[in-house]
Amino acid sequence: MAGLTLRNVGKSYGAVNVIEGLNLDIHDGEFLVLVGPSGCGKSTLLRMIAGLEEITDGTVSIADTVVNDLPASKRELSMVFQSYALYPHMSVRKNLAFGLQNLRMPKAEIDRRVADAARILQIEPLLDRKPRQLSGGQKQRVAIGRSIVREPQLFLFDEPLSNLDAELRVQMRVELAALYDRLKTTMIYVTHDQVEAMTLASRIVVLRGGKIEQVGTPSELYTRPANLFVAGFIGSPKINTLPARVVVEDSRRMAKLADFPAFALPELDSADAEMTLCVRPEKVRLGGGDITTEGRIRLVEYLGAETLVYIDLPSGQSLLFHAAGPDTHRTGDSVTVGIDLADLHYFDAEGNRTEPPLARAA
Repeated sequence: MAGLTLRNVGKSYGAVNVIEGLNLDIHDGEFLVLVGPSGCGKSTLLRMIAGLEEITDGTVSIADTVVNDLPASKRELSMVFQSYALYPHMSVRKNLAFGLQNLRMPKAEIDRRVADAARILQIEPLLDRKPRQLSGGQKQRVAIGRSIVREPQLFLFDEPLSNLDAELRVQMRVELAALYDRLKTTMIYVTHDQVEAMTLASRIVVLRGGKIEQVGTPSELYTRPANLFVAGFIGSPKINTLPARVVVEDSRRMAKLADFPAFALPELDSADAEMTLCVRPEKVRLGGGDITTEGRIRLVEYLGAETLVYIDLPSGQSLLFHAAGPDTHRTGDSVTVGIDLADLHYFDAEGNRTEPPLARAA
């Protein structure tokens, strides 16, 4: 196993900067997920770590050794791609063994590693099949097995589940989590799916435009997003946003919203004249709260274990309410919508988080 250090890493194609001045410490044995919208640089960063993409600036170190000029084959890491890239004319067994045979490894050692990988991934009954005889999930297990047999210091995954259907993605997420629990090897995983990130990661790195927006555990990113981008990107269903004006009345700073009554702001690190307040859908309350307004239900989505209720407010803004289990409200119903002030997230005019000193110290 090994940790990884990125210092002032940059990547540019001519005048276009894809990644700029990126610094990151990846701890030995952690499952780190790189997440962000398409084009944010996450796959490019992974390929730079792997040695498949040249670094324009900065250094990449594996276990305290700078590997900028080290070819991919010498970095003691293994990468699983979005495409399975299995050899169609070879059996599963031969697909797993092929890379080791090219390294001229003794046959007994190859057989041991193939048997261990097949046992870990529960593909022992598939060893004599050809890829055309496998399902999508089975092919992905074989692709992962081809990485396991190398016994690398680092596992790199580039959106490995994106070609699978929804049910298989859930199944493979569980299997990847179990695989990490067994191997305890450092894993770096790229995805645009924040649900994958939240369920798999020890820590998440949120990227936008080639820069890091926030690094933290799934809980830290969900409960204390650093800015509006992270707040909106992390969490499903998406967080509600409420624009607010800040005015001073009787020496108190008051937040004025379009639909809710004004209220006194807590002491914050900063309070601009224009702010954005956010509340998670599961924190919205129907029927009461510290501040309330009236609304009309536009849509109810019953999802079995949960219900999503879309509510139109008087200003025309929509608010999303998330209920655990079934909900009795129906489209067209008038409802009282409430929010408790303790559940609000505050963001300044630049979109950065601002909070009371006590919350910051917690």
